[in-house]
Amino acid sequence: MSKDIDAASSTPLHPAAREAFLAALDRGYADPRRLHATARDARLLLDNAREATADALAVRPDEVSFTATGTEAVHRGLLGLAYRGLRDGLPIAHTAVEHSAVLHAARWGGTPLPVAVDTAGHVDLAQLPSTAAVVAVQSANHEVGTLQPVAKAGAQTDAPLFMDACASMGRLPLPQGWAAAAGSAHKWGGPAGVGVLLVRKGARWRNPFPGDDRVDERTSGFENVPAILAAAASLQAVVAERDEVNARQHALIALVRARVAAEVPDVEVVGDPDDRLPHLVTFSCLYVDGEALVHELDRRSFGIASGSACTSSTLAPSHVLEAMGVLTHGNVRVSLQRDTTREQVEAFCDVLPEVVRELRARVGL
Repeated sequence: MSKDIDAASSTPLHPAAREAFLAALDRGYADPRRLHATARDARLLLDNAREATADALAVRPDEVSFTATGTEAVHRGLLGLAYRGLRDGLPIAHTAVEHSAVLHAARWGGTPLPVAVDTAGHVDLAQLPSTAAVVAVQSANHEVGTLQPVAKAGAQTDAPLFMDACASMGRLPLPQGWAAAAGSAHKWGGPAGVGVLLVRKGARWRNPFPGDDRVDERTSGFENVPAILAAAASLQAVVAERDEVNARQHALIALVRARVAAEVPDVEVVGDPDDRLPHLVTFSCLYVDGEALVHELDRRSFGIASGSACTSSTLAPSHVLEAMGVLTHGNVRVSLQRDTTREQVEAFCDVLPEVVRELRARVGL
């Protein structure tokens, strides 16, 4: 049986998402813009999903928009806030450890201005510019789990602050201080193909892409109402159970951190040990190829991630780890599913030292 401990990129459908999706398939197919009965029914489901999402995230319903992906939500949120400043030639500032979706948007939209982080991955607040088209500070790092001081960053600059919350949305309460934020449903147990864009009431945001005549002027294209309703239902369920799940996962990750550091020679466990996502840890093994480590653990039925979390198919060195100034070679990211057991975690920790020894022996170490 596969023991998948790679939940950072995507997670299985939460039971609440599956139930809501199936229930909405027959009711949510119509165009919510139309006036006939089936269209009004679809509009009601869409409005209910917006209300439920707003309630789960402690924001206003009119601050919630649904996009086709989390990446689209990132691009719309970031570039929409930057629109005015870009006209004046201001740079797009972002922490050096942002997800590739932010980095690509910054390069596409204007002049990127990376802001340094410390060895744990925290942004250096003293280096945040007071003036920029927008400042991008993620809520939590997708590779190492470190939480960012978003509220302090928002108070540090006069620029509007964009927050990529894809790694933490649902798992943790949203911090304060942002003008726009983005989330991705499949990371909390909703269906793939649903992003959440939050734009604060009064924020100076403008649609950076061609407009559309849909229900929500901040997005474009036909709404996937059943998937959106499923995303909202799973978000509510995840928020309701997160205190119990987070406490259990935080303890399991602490166990991984302790055992890996004690039992695997020449290893560096990275990220903040305490101020972090509850379900995620990354460590790097010297003299070990990351791809080989993934394959050998996969042969033993452990699904893990290696390389950059946002370009893992290339197994390129992680820009996040490079920016932190930590070991980038042979890195492994463990991220727990909501039902991962202590027995599965212990089994992984038991087999890891043996796998690392075998791989080092192959190269004569």
